[in-house]
Amino acid sequence: MKTDIKSLTFSQLNNEVAALSLPKFRAKQIFEWLHKYGVSSFDEMTNISKELRSKLDKSYFISSVEIEDKYVSAIDGTVKYLFRLYDGEYIESVIMKYKYGYSICVSSQVGCKMGCKFCASTLAGFKRNLLAGELESQLHKAQSDLGVRISNIVLMGIGEPLDNYDNVLCFIRNVNDENGLNISMRNITLSTCGIVPKIYELMNEELPITLTISLHAPNDEIRSRTMPVNDKWGIDEVVNACRDYIEKTGRRVSFEYTLINGVNDTAQCAEELSEKLKGLLCHVNLIPVNDVEERGNVRSSDGAMFAFQQILKNNGINATIRRTLGSDINASCGQLRRKKNEVGK
Repeated sequence: MKTDIKSLTFSQLNNEVAALSLPKFRAKQIFEWLHKYGVSSFDEMTNISKELRSKLDKSYFISSVEIEDKYVSAIDGTVKYLFRLYDGEYIESVIMKYKYGYSICVSSQVGCKMGCKFCASTLAGFKRNLLAGELESQLHKAQSDLGVRISNIVLMGIGEPLDNYDNVLCFIRNVNDENGLNISMRNITLSTCGIVPKIYELMNEELPITLTISLHAPNDEIRSRTMPVNDKWGIDEVVNACRDYIEKTGRRVSFEYTLINGVNDTAQCAEELSEKLKGLLCHVNLIPVNDVEERGNVRSSDGAMFAFQQILKNNGINATIRRTLGSDINASCGQLRRKKNEVGK
């Protein structure tokens, strides 16, 4: 079987080049074509001989994604892509424009195993992990299509990044490499539902990325109802892992908290959450729940959201309410893939 050459780090590519008895400078040339310019075929590597390109093609392939559908918000210009993979599976990516530049929310898996009750990503089932090259190809394809440079990455699309740990870490290192896209690790955010052993693994990597925890509840009773992962690693275990992460890395941790009317948005919940996060170097990102037809969750009122935020602030917890982008194009991940799969049945 061929190896995805785009899913090799620069160090690994150097080893492959040496094994092929090629000059060392070839590794840099090949890496730049793959990661700086995002080519999808060896024929595009014009400063490499035809003979070498043919040799590479016999042992390797270049992972890529293709645009299946594209939606542009008439409200705020947010762009959502449904990408088709080599095996006919689908993933989604969202590009958002901010004052500081363009940010992309990438998928890390085809589907998701976690089963969170407010999320559409798990509805069409889990199929497989994405290769590191497939994660990166989402950036290349979006940049090429839009004619922009993406400077910020959020691993918050379809899938649980820490459930695809090795490929995600390879992706982060490759997009950060100076011979590639050269995106600062401080501009990369990884969101997890709280796989505690992997949080500790990530902590020991000592990467200056931003860790975000999908918490969504102040106690185990509510969280277990909405997030099955909590049955394995409860809130206290997750928060303690974050405490250790902060102490080891010196990096602030963010907590995502999706507000669902009558479920987790009461004043009591806000007080309980404040007590749980007391003393942590953290930020709470309050998120109005997405309208997912099969889930039936109801968005908290603006008043309830502001009241929740104020209680956190009064208790010394930094909290903001996330503004909704791309509301007219179903910008929350998982919905396009699910609908596409249903049409194909």
